[in-house]
Amino acid sequence: MNRSEPIRRIIQEHVPGKQISLAHMISGPRKDLYAKLGLDKAAGEAVGILTITPGEGAIIAADIAGKAAAVTIDVLDRAAGSLVFVGDVGSVEAALNSVVAYFDEVLHYASVPVTRS
Repeated sequence: MNRSEPIRRIIQEHVPGKQISLAHMISGPRKDLYAKLGLDKAAGEAVGILTITPGEGAIIAADIAGKAAAVTIDVLDRAAGSLVFVGDVGSVEAALNSVVAYFDEVLHYASVPVTRS
């Protein structure tokens, strides 16, 4: 390094973008999973999980999911951007697809495909 050149400093910051990083359905989960998550096992046969950045997007996603299908919102954590809902398999799948489509087409978020286990 030549001492006559100015010192360059690079500062890197992580600024979360607009994205859905997880859109997953667990169909027919084990009943003990409901208890571990604090969910009512009688509420449905499938669990939908979304992770959204920024976290306030989880509020919008909960509204869309609830209007798109007969699902029960069980966890909405706007600080973490997490949303968990339950219902029958068809309803959970419809809710997930509706949320991802809206965020992709209307809000122009980067998104992932809906996955299933």
